[in-house]
Amino acid sequence: MIRFVRLAEAVKKQAAAFKQEFFDHGEFVINGSELFDKTDDYNEWCRSVDANTKEETVNPDWVITDTFFAVDDQDRIVGIIDLRHTLNDFLKDMGNCGYSVRPSERRKGFATEMLRQLLGVAEKAGMTELYLSVERKNEPSVKTIIRNGGVYERGFEFDGEQADIYRIALAESR
Repeated sequence: MIRFVRLAEAVKKQAAAFKQEFFDHGEFVINGSELFDKTDDYNEWCRSVDANTKEETVNPDWVITDTFFAVDDQDRIVGIIDLRHTLNDFLKDMGNCGYSVRPSERRKGFATEMLRQLLGVAEKAGMTELYLSVERKNEPSVKTIIRNGGVYERGFEFDGEQADIYRIALAESR
């Protein structure tokens, strides 16, 4: 159904169209994109994302992070997802991953499958659990997290929005 690909020059035009679709729908934050929504230089963004995959080169304000485009069987980018290997003070309320599905591809099961596949990536990285945050009003994302084994941990407020943290124990999620 989908597979993960690392960021690359080969998908630059597709990535631009992916980002533009969010903007055309009035969405200017692309969760899980390591600030792709804030950059104008795709190649520089790819270099930054690549640097954040290694302890030796990770930005001091970030944590080691893997970021993937999710592509369908026609090699079209349908989503983006990241895996933060650890949580710093800022990320304790953001969680270990973020993800977004392009507006035209929502409600097709892509988010659930993306998160399911990311659990395998996390296990291979030696992680035993993931924490995910979600705004309470984002019912589709809450359902995605619960379908993948998410268990409510606690609530909090972020930028005036009520949000919750869910925990996925990796050994129990399969």
